[in-house]
Amino acid sequence: MTWIDIGGIEDIPVRGARKLKTALGCVAIFRTGEDEVFAATDMCPHKGGPLSEGIVHGQKVTCPLHNWVFDLNTGAAIGEDSSIQTFPVRLDAGRILIEVRNSPGGVRLDGRLWPARDAFDLPLLRGRLRRAVAARRFGRRGSVG
Repeated sequence: MTWIDIGGIEDIPVRGARKLKTALGCVAIFRTGEDEVFAATDMCPHKGGPLSEGIVHGQKVTCPLHNWVFDLNTGAAIGEDSSIQTFPVRLDAGRILIEVRNSPGGVRLDGRLWPARDAFDLPLLRGRLRRAVAARRFGRRGSVG
């Protein structure tokens, strides 16, 4: 098991999210009003809505397209028979860390084995997160990626 530093908590707005591109596809990193962090796939299983653009309330996120609500702890859709994948994430001295599981020959994420260098391209992810934060500060809209 390996924890990878993906940025600072201050890079994600309170009750907001940022999107990171990985070999698995997009992962949304959410921050609650209580400065808790969660990580989950960025696509709603209903219509493919970008959950990183949804509304974060408590420990849940609402899809911006059709208002499906997901529990960020479990990934379960509230009132629906569906779910999103969540990823272990934690805070350490204001830094957000996401867990990847090392396996012989690579990193196991989402039940698949990826070459370690491909699972998370850290310089690329950090650069995208910094650009998204700068864009928000200067009033330009956009997501990481």
